[in-house]
This record gives sequence, structure tokens and C-alpha cells, in this order.
Amino acid sequence: MTAANLDKVYDSIDALVAFAERNLGLDERDADWTRNNIFALFGLDSYRAPAASAFSGGDLPLSEGAAPLSVPSDEGAGSEADWGRDSDTDESAFAYPDALIAGFRAAATEAGLFEPEEGPVYADIIMGLLSGTPSSIEDSFEEEEGTDGGMEAMHWFYRYCVANNYVKKAVLDKNPRFDSHGLVVTINLAKPEFKNMKKAAAGNAVAGGYPKCTICHENEGFAGRNKRTLRTIPVTLGGEPWFWQFSPYGYFHQHGICVNMEHTPMHVDRDTFGHLLDFVDRFPGYFLGCNAALPRIGGSVLAHDHYQGGGELLPMHKAAAWATFEVPGYPDATVEILDWPGTAVRVVSKNRDSIIEVSDKIRLAWQQYDDAAANIASHDADGNRQSAVSPSAIITERGYEMSLIFRNNAVSEEYPEGIFHAHPEFWPIKQEPVGLIEAQGLFILPGRLVDQLGRIEDALAAGEPLPESVSEFSLEWDELTAALNGNRDRDAIHAAVQDELGSVCERILGNTAVFKTKEQTRTFLADLGFIEA
Repeated sequence: MTAANLDKVYDSIDALVAFAERNLGLDERDADWTRNNIFALFGLDSYRAPAASAFSGGDLPLSEGAAPLSVPSDEGAGSEADWGRDSDTDESAFAYPDALIAGFRAAATEAGLFEPEEGPVYADIIMGLLSGTPSSIEDSFEEEEGTDGGMEAMHWFYRYCVANNYVKKAVLDKNPRFDSHGLVVTINLAKPEFKNMKKAAAGNAVAGGYPKCTICHENEGFAGRNKRTLRTIPVTLGGEPWFWQFSPYGYFHQHGICVNMEHTPMHVDRDTFGHLLDFVDRFPGYFLGCNAALPRIGGSVLAHDHYQGGGELLPMHKAAAWATFEVPGYPDATVEILDWPGTAVRVVSKNRDSIIEVSDKIRLAWQQYDDAAANIASHDADGNRQSAVSPSAIITERGYEMSLIFRNNAVSEEYPEGIFHAHPEFWPIKQEPVGLIEAQGLFILPGRLVDQLGRIEDALAAGEPLPESVSEFSLEWDELTAALNGNRDRDAIHAAVQDELGSVCERILGNTAVFKTKEQTRTFLADLGFIEA
């Protein structure tokens, strides 16, 4: 280890400390103390502090002979923007630590402080040291909310979680994303693919019994799962303590989860609707929803009650009404059958009580509904419930809107993964269960597709047959060749592949539909006494 190598390490640490002062609320009075805590990780004791003026003008110091670091990743973000005063629709409001972390990892590896594969762990340790304490984050959130309201506080908190590297926004922004067939299709390059819920549950299991699961509040700062940068915000739902955290690899803008402080199993009941409304009352620019609390139809952490939501309206929220019903006894509420590939209705009212009562009436009726001709059994042979709803709440100019997606997790010999699951012919594209987010029209497809579809595009452009390495895509290949009709233009091929992905995702939603026609949904609501307008 040479002095020059160590100088690069010290420069990179100085850059990160300066970043934390600008973007993470690190008090300059704590800078030396924080820097020394980082030095202690590696037994460093030869640091020479830069001149007092070295940080003036935003430039970072460089020791003699040290290579320049990357441009500061928050360049151009002023102190006001750093603390969330600007709208977060402006990309310049974000402060990204990625380049500085990469600079530190490269310098530390070159100096022999750790092996390259240990880089993510040390990045988590150091960004955890540079981040504010949970109490200080809560205090800042409350101050922001008191001044500018709940949504501005959430925007501030999201930007903070990007700046402290818990939310990997720079990684997420690289995920392919496009609109097709009325849906949003994404390919998630970071998320592992779980082809069934047993594997997903195993991926969320914990060893040692602490914390009890991967979403318990005790994960905040927990080193065992590299959660040192995790910060949460307290939320009250139904008079009970819950908390909100953003997802590190979110599927959409400001994606997060709202989690019960108590480790209690997932469930959807009458209280759930009140909980969702409590949340959107406080954060009216978000939606909040819940997976059906049954295996095989979305939820991978069924042991701990939680909801999902965030700052982006999903396609189903914007779906048109196919038919509208009035509800006797609730003149201020309407129920809409959605023009949507899955089976979904929407309850609309400005009255909270009406939303809750009508939604629960539908939930209870669906949970007991049987139709052998349609392969709908509310319970299996052992008496286990198979039907549930996935609710999702938003606020619009019409008032509250509570979407209810009808789900059923029955299996059969023909469909052992689920009668209302993606059918096997579509598994090359998606085999994972369809959860709340995808049921609302935002698909999260596995990262392997980038390479696989690339090989298919290459073969189409070259006029070659379907490569053996992707032979499982025979359905998509046949449909693509028919659509292209010999066209070997690269742009046309890429557009056709995107259209094919959207078409497959739309058909998968059709697989999940418990009622295969809108008329069946109409009959279900009419049998409840609802009157078509």
C-alpha cells in the first residue's frame, strides 16, 4: 500500500463527507467525527486534512499525484433543492452518490483495503454512517410536512433516500420501460426472478429469527441484510402504528411499502379499506393498495401485514368504465365495471363511510362466490379459502376511488400453478405470480429477457430461424414473423417485439380474470342488488 494509493482513499472519503454535508444533513460540526468513524473501519491514521478553503466553490480537493475523481454526482443541486424544496419532477433536484461511491470503492480496492466483491457492503456501511439518524429524519419529515404538506414531505424523503443510496434510482432508471396495449411494460435488471411463491418466500426468509422477516421495522439500520441506510417514516392507520419505507429497487416512481409495526399476518378485511383511505387522506398524490392475502396470487411476504403504493397512477387507475351501477342505500356512491383485461370494479364516492361499506359488501360476496362452470371455487376441498380481493385507493376530483381486483388461487391438474395464473405458453415471458402492481397494468418482466429478446431480434434481422438457445419462445416467434411479414428493418423489429410483449402481458391479465366476460361481472353486481345506471 503506497502513500499515493491512500491519498486517493482519503480524497474519496473527503468527497463523500462533503456530499453528506450538502445532501444528507450532516452537520459540519460532526464532519471530523464521522470521517474518523470511517477511518476506523480500515485502521487509517495518516490523513492530512485539506486546507480550509479546499471545498470553496464546490470543488473537491486532490492530493498530489492522485487521479481526479468523477464529477460530483450532485453538481448543480443547490442547498435548497437538496432539502426538497423543489418539485421532484425536476431531475436536477436529485443528488446521486453513485459516482462518489464508485470512486471510493475503486480507490479502496486499489489500496488493498478490501476485495472488489466486498464493495457493496462497505458502501452500505459508509453511507449508513453518513446518513442521519432515524429520529433526525423523522423530525425533518415532520417539519417539512408541517410547512408544505404531506406530499412535499414525501418528495423530500424520497430524494433523501436516493441521496443516501438506499433507493438505487440510477440503477432503476436504466430499466427498459415502454407503453404497449394500454399497459406499462418494464424489464427489471436488478430484481431476481422467482418462478413460484415458495421460492419468493424463501428469498424473503431470515436466519436467526431477528428481525422476524425482511420488512419488520427492526430492519432499519440492520447490518445483517445491508440495511444500514434504510430509514422509515411513522404512519398511523386506523389509529394503529404503521411505517412507510421506499423500495430500494422500486417498480415505479416513488414505489414504497406501508408496514404494520406489529409482525402480524397479511389480511384484507373491512378495516383494510379504512387504512387505505387514511393513507391517501394524508398523502393524496399517492395510491395505496394491497395484495390478496393468499398464496400464488401475488404476495411474497404473507407473514407480515403490509400495503404497496407510491407516486404514479397505474394504467388500471385510468381505465374507463364499461358499465356503472347505483347502490341502494348509498346514493352518494357508484360502482363501475372497468374496461380492463382482468376482473375489476371501482367504487367511487366522496363519502369515506360509503366507500368502506360498499367495498366490504363486494368483498364478502366475492369471497363466498362459487361457479363450477367457470372453475370458480371459493374454497378448496379442505375448506381453505381461495377467493380474495386486491384493493387499491386513490383520490381524484370525483372523490375517493377504491378499485377491487377479484382474485382466486385455485389449482387444477391442467394448471398446477393456478387456474387464474399466467398460462404455460406465456412462461418464457413471465412465470412469476401476478401481484397487485401487475394486476393494475405495470408489468415487471425478468432481466434475462434483454439478452433473449436481443437474440430473437438479431435472428429476425438476419432472416435466420429461431435460435435453439431461445426455442421456448416459439409462440412469440410465430406471431412476430407473421406481424413483420419479412420486414428486416431493425427499428420495425424492435417495435414489433415491444408490441408482442404488451400483447402477451395483456393476455396474461386475461388469464388472471376470474370472470372471462364483462357480462359475468354485471350479473355478479346485479345479484348484489346493485342497479345499472
